[in-house]
Amino acid sequence: MLPRDVIAAGPLVLRPPVEADAEAIVTACDDPVAAGWLALPSPYTPDDARAHLATAEARWRAGGAEYAITEGGVRVGSVGVTPPDRWGAVSMGYLVAPGARRRGVATTAARAVTQWLFDQGVHRVELQVAVENVASLLVAYRAGFHEEGRRREAKVARDGRRVDAIVLSRLAGEPGEGAPPYLPPFEGGELTDGVVRLTPLAVSDAADYHTMMADPSVAVYRLGPRTTLEDDERRCRNTGYWWASGQRVELAIRDAGSDVFTGHLQLMQVVPALGQAMVGYSLRPEFRGKGLMTRAVRLLVDWAFARTTLHRIVAGTDATNTASHAVLHRAGFVRECVHRELFPTADGSRSDDMQWVRLRPR
Repeated sequence: MLPRDVIAAGPLVLRPPVEADAEAIVTACDDPVAAGWLALPSPYTPDDARAHLATAEARWRAGGAEYAITEGGVRVGSVGVTPPDRWGAVSMGYLVAPGARRRGVATTAARAVTQWLFDQGVHRVELQVAVENVASLLVAYRAGFHEEGRRREAKVARDGRRVDAIVLSRLAGEPGEGAPPYLPPFEGGELTDGVVRLTPLAVSDAADYHTMMADPSVAVYRLGPRTTLEDDERRCRNTGYWWASGQRVELAIRDAGSDVFTGHLQLMQVVPALGQAMVGYSLRPEFRGKGLMTRAVRLLVDWAFARTTLHRIVAGTDATNTASHAVLHRAGFVRECVHRELFPTADGSRSDDMQWVRLRPR
């Protein structure tokens, strides 16, 4: 049985909930973001808040814990914990009201409750976060949780879609400070040189992306089977997680003036131990010959060298793809080597891979 302690965490005080919290619970939970990922009722009513308080009390009696996060005496969120199992493991979840987000409240509260659980003899604290809930994933990473795997279609979003859950955990004795992200977000959410804009690839880009990738002039150089629109929508729903977890950066290239989707650019195959990553790209046929891809590649690589510890950015191109070779040459890459007969082709033969590299400026 976990004790009903009060936990002090910097400017926050975490305490068991009380009936007077009902109005603040409605404010925190009557929010599209919270409702979407936690399957909360919408609109969220005072009756729902009272039901939550009853559930919280039942959780304490069952051996778990439910904390109200307060700041300056005002309730701004909550943290819930399941009863420890026989192996000393618990599952935890958290919610922060819209007005208290992006200030480290959730990270501070998650870190404090996790340490308190360790002090009570708990050995393992687990989180399961929807793959599209990037804000919650960032909280977990910053609070020292380590990713373990993915539970496929383990959660149901408010719109009825089944979504994957990322499993993370922190063990007793592990530090509560996560490492800085290897791939930090763009300042201001985008990169631009006034002609092209690079923005995170989003679900709203899926149809344009799918159409571009199905174009014969693009598909001829694509590895793997042809994808459906549903496949590409699923890909776009994972891009935020890939970036936050340091795996890859997936971008839409847009015309800066019209905001039209013109192409796709990615930083992938990120190997921190080597300080190396690879760029890949595709451009809609009607936007070729205008220097847009050269600008986009240059923007991304300059950002990578300025904001990460990457030392080598490489690119692999079909030996016959002279347009791609020209892009890389103009973007400051030099030809490094040829991998013979690397790429399988539609007729069953294989083509050579011409490798290019750009090194961090000295």
